[in-house]
Amino acid sequence: MSASDAATPPAWKRVADEQMRRGAFVRTLPLWGIAFVVLMVMPLLFPSAVAVTIMNQMGISIVFALSYNMLLGQGGMLSFGHAVYFGLGGFLAVHVMNYVEYDGLWLPLPLLPVVAGVFGLIFAVIVASFSTRRAGTVFAMISLGVGELVAACSIIFVAFFGGEEGVSGDRTMGPPVFGYEFLTEVEVYYLTAVIVLVAALFMYLFSRTPAGRMANAVRDNEERAEFVGYSQRYVRFVSFCASGFFAGVAGGLFAINYEILTEENLNLVTSGWVLLMAFIGGVGFFIGPIVGAILLTLLQTVLSNHTELWQLYVGILFVLTVMYAPRGLTGLIMMHGPALRSGRLGLLAAPYALAAIPLAAFLAGAVLLLEMGHAANEGIVGETEAHVFGLTLDVTTVLPWVVAVALTAGGGYALIRLAPGLRDAFSKATGSLGAAS
Repeated sequence: MSASDAATPPAWKRVADEQMRRGAFVRTLPLWGIAFVVLMVMPLLFPSAVAVTIMNQMGISIVFALSYNMLLGQGGMLSFGHAVYFGLGGFLAVHVMNYVEYDGLWLPLPLLPVVAGVFGLIFAVIVASFSTRRAGTVFAMISLGVGELVAACSIIFVAFFGGEEGVSGDRTMGPPVFGYEFLTEVEVYYLTAVIVLVAALFMYLFSRTPAGRMANAVRDNEERAEFVGYSQRYVRFVSFCASGFFAGVAGGLFAINYEILTEENLNLVTSGWVLLMAFIGGVGFFIGPIVGAILLTLLQTVLSNHTELWQLYVGILFVLTVMYAPRGLTGLIMMHGPALRSGRLGLLAAPYALAAIPLAAFLAGAVLLLEMGHAANEGIVGETEAHVFGLTLDVTTVLPWVVAVALTAGGGYALIRLAPGLRDAFSKATGSLGAAS
């Protein structure tokens, strides 16, 4: 008997595994139904044009972050150049828009993200042919080099990338789809919502296939995956190509929504942004990148309207996530699963409520210090007021600084004192305290 024969499970085992996967998917059908309903009613709950635009950006970010999670979360491949496939797909989508407008190409707009995804897939196949030979630091450095190479080419090859001005198109010039020409943001939203839901569903289904499961195995233990007869390079290759396709789909959605692509859409900054979305949300969970995409889109679009320091807050959030919540925000929520299943989640209500007061004080004090420090730094150009929490504070007076320091120090000290009680309450609620004893 060969090693490959020994690694092949018997027919009954394969059938049982298939039934288990099918049953697991059936159990998630209500969640997909809820997601569909939520997406359909969102424009009714938030009908303003600005809100619809933000929701469109969220949808694009969700597909982009989920495609990145196929690399990092499922395959263990840390990439610093994932925006390449997003940007290339978007650029091709804009060029196809122009072909539709000027050359009479017949292509309904809903198919444009698929075309963009195929282009991202083609480039992903080229890059994966040599980058997936190795994992870890080597793979990360190759992805960084490819990302910088393509970003440089976007300035050099003006015919395709449009130079610094980028390339623009008009989504309304295509043939109508069921009478819709996608003239309004709401029409574009519903198109985006449907494609986001379908793309997320296919990415979830991919994670349940043998290829997706083996990507997890290669991520966790390359040698063991090789021992049972699977090529770690081939498994990484498949995951990489699938990720490139869905990143291209996200780029196509971006082209439809904004009708312009520039060098910023495929440079290192965009690659770092999608890494933040996936990691802060939680790369170990399918829903994690969705949470991260929604949160960071809100920070980018809403918080940036209220403070110039929004990027600093994102950086602080990322550092705190790395240090204290390596499984992301979704991981923090999932930690309470044992307490919920055992019916002891209520034991955490009082300790959490008690800790919420000093936590709010600490965060308010820290934000006040940062905003007033920024205003004081701007004092050289005559700015002496900080606008935060609806208040206007004169940073040249002592009282705001005293209040900010008192809130930060008092809240931090109270949190330190409450920490042992919080740990004990969490251990009791999750059962880990009893198990340890």
